[in-house]
Amino acid sequence: MQGKTIGVIGGSGFVGRSLVRDLALAGARVKAGARNAEAAKFLRTMGAVGQVTPMRVDLVDGTGVLDLVQGCDAVINLVGILFPSGANTFSSAHVSGAATAARASAKAGVGRFIQVSALGASAGSASSYARTKAAGEEAVQAEFPGATIVRPSVVFGPDDSFFNRFGAMAAISPVLPVIGGGRSRFQPVYVDDVACAMMNALSTPASAGKTYELGGPEVFDFRELMHLVNAHAKRDRALVSIPAWFASFEAFFLEFLPHPPLTRDQIALLGQDNVVSEGALTLADLGVEGTACEVILPRYLDRFRPGGAYNRSRVTV
Repeated sequence: MQGKTIGVIGGSGFVGRSLVRDLALAGARVKAGARNAEAAKFLRTMGAVGQVTPMRVDLVDGTGVLDLVQGCDAVINLVGILFPSGANTFSSAHVSGAATAARASAKAGVGRFIQVSALGASAGSASSYARTKAAGEEAVQAEFPGATIVRPSVVFGPDDSFFNRFGAMAAISPVLPVIGGGRSRFQPVYVDDVACAMMNALSTPASAGKTYELGGPEVFDFRELMHLVNAHAKRDRALVSIPAWFASFEAFFLEFLPHPPLTRDQIALLGQDNVVSEGALTLADLGVEGTACEVILPRYLDRFRPGGAYNRSRVTV
């Protein structure tokens, strides 16, 4: 990676921060695209002076895309949204936006393109998120036939939006919701493992044109994930099963908030399995050994414990 120029669209996001850090450590020059380049200036500290350059890039209206891809050896598109807002719809972000990035990269002569999709992406999904992620894969492959597709499961780490959300809920609520009986299965994957997988894909020419499904070493149903939250937040919240129809009814009203904690589309997504398919290429095929949730969760769910992470009565030696 030494001396190469890599474009990362969505570089200031959860996965993007880990990837930019790893690319800089490997000696690459990084052009980090973000909708708010000013807010992404913190990325500069991940490399030497001038090694990481935050740039304004908006895939929805095409702003900055050509500038970012120009001169890049590889481009990675990490852009994804969990709920639509204004012009930033699932289709514009996941489909037309992804196509714009792939098309611009192909025209600029970029050697490699990685599209970050999602495990469970399918044209037949009940979730708009999953359907548009699948359509985005097709759009990218049409514009850049040698693109590598990676499909992570639920990504966890200190800044994730999954375990932190339920950890915060456990800190203030007497119950944790289990939607639809909690039978859907998940295979959480550590954010640093996802970044490492993409790094290895870039340095492995044979990964071009292939699709990888990235899941961690363990499979949990939703109820078991809530038990993990209770255990690592040192809480004993009751797990209350909520019918999907009722959760969707509540989510309808939550969607009027600027940043809804839950949407109807997310409920549809939680209702389907999110695990690696049999016979799929995986983390192992990219030389990565998955990290177990139990190794990482205590490092950040401790802040939701009674008294906080530094409560002396709960510190053990």
